[in-house]
Amino acid sequence: MTVGVVAGALTRWPVAAVLTTVAVLTLPGLLGPDRAAARRTERMEALAAWTEMLRDTLSAAAGLEQAVLATADIAPAALEREMRKLASATRSGHPLPAALRAFAADVDDPLADVVVAALVMAAEQQASQLAPLLGELAESVREQVAMRQRIDAGRASVRTGVRVTVIVTLGMTLGLVVLNRPYLDPFDTWTGQAVLAVVGALFAISFTYLSAIGRIDEPVRLISTDPAGRASAAETGGIS
Repeated sequence: MTVGVVAGALTRWPVAAVLTTVAVLTLPGLLGPDRAAARRTERMEALAAWTEMLRDTLSAAAGLEQAVLATADIAPAALEREMRKLASATRSGHPLPAALRAFAADVDDPLADVVVAALVMAAEQQASQLAPLLGELAESVREQVAMRQRIDAGRASVRTGVRVTVIVTLGMTLGLVVLNRPYLDPFDTWTGQAVLAVVGALFAISFTYLSAIGRIDEPVRLISTDPAGRASAAETGGIS
């Protein structure tokens, strides 16, 4: 807000004050590093690593519950909090399927739902060949991670191009305001302010479009995040 007031005072353009305020509030999130995507990729890699640890532990003839407890103590850092809760619930006497569903809700990721669904089915129905299945799931998760990393790399190049465009545009505008103010006199009129508003709106539309096309649609969750749905699933012994 302060930056917008300063911009309005320097230019004496009310539209410039509004556009500057909007830019300060929105551009850092649109053009800065995509930290949310980086965190999700890290959690997906951790999920793949944990799945492989479960596979290897089960291959050593350990039961599923014992494998979960053993791997919880050496869980990857990105899933450490969720794994600690899963181990605590299991050691407290909660049924393993219910603890696994709560773990899936904590992780809140469609890929985690796939892994947990396989584990729940194995815990409830004593499914065989779980270790090879976990190996295939881990490989699938790693393929998803690789795909997302390629997408993120492409999005980063687009963000860099847009960032350069914005910096150059703002730099030229600031330079004209400071060094050649008479050149911008046409914007002092109401018509000039209307034109400036249209230009600002076009920039806003383009940034919104870039954000929309860069958004990845997540798969449908296999395990319900609704508490009532989880309770019903626990009573029927199925996966909601």
